[in-house]
Amino acid sequence: MIDATGVPVSEVHWRGARRIIRSMHPPVDLFEDIADPEDWPLLIAAEQRTNPRLMETIGALDLVPPERRVAGPGASFLMAPFTHVSRDRPSRFSAGDYGVMYVADRFETALFETMHHHAMFMAATREAPGWTSQFRELVLDVDAALHDLRGDDPEFLPILDPDNYSAAQQLGAALRQGGSGGIVYPSVRDAGGTCAGLFHPDMAGNVVQARHLDYHWDGSRVDFYREVGGSVYRIR
Repeated sequence: MIDATGVPVSEVHWRGARRIIRSMHPPVDLFEDIADPEDWPLLIAAEQRTNPRLMETIGALDLVPPERRVAGPGASFLMAPFTHVSRDRPSRFSAGDYGVMYVADRFETALFETMHHHAMFMAATREAPGWTSQFRELVLDVDAALHDLRGDDPEFLPILDPDNYSAAQQLGAALRQGGSGGIVYPSVRDAGGTCAGLFHPDMAGNVVQARHLDYHWDGSRVDFYREVGGSVYRIR
């Protein structure tokens, strides 16, 4: 395993970064309303008296320390990756014990990253070809000091393996436990693109929702995407 103390740290300031997520979950009013995050447990306790399914929507709020929580417009999109976690949904830098918010520096990179993972899900569940689940594009800013895996250091290669996440998950856990804000790294799905895995919701902000997208599954890959109400694009 790579020595976590040897990974350099860089200041990352992205304006108009991109994140693409499934559209199935609506925003959570608790996060969107202007309120002090330290008061959320009391508000949740009161709301649960009339809405016992509230926690299914909010997720595991205790996974985010009060000082790292965010509130206000767009906060749902920042909080959700950290309150809805599961060992059944591991990612590159987490085995599912904690959340990571993945962001790309440009739309094309976010598109190719999400198309890859969507294709894996569709293949695993043997879904029939056709237009599939709707996604939403988020535009946001990232301002964070992140451990940097960019460059030509050969020690980074196991961390950037396209298919095996075991080394990356070990590094992610070690860095997060050591107080890291996250990791910036080259995309393995879009040559020239850059991604970031953020360990806390307050590492990003100014989230606005942009386009709604559909992906077309041909039985083996995502071969088209379309902007809802707009154009259709072929993936080569």
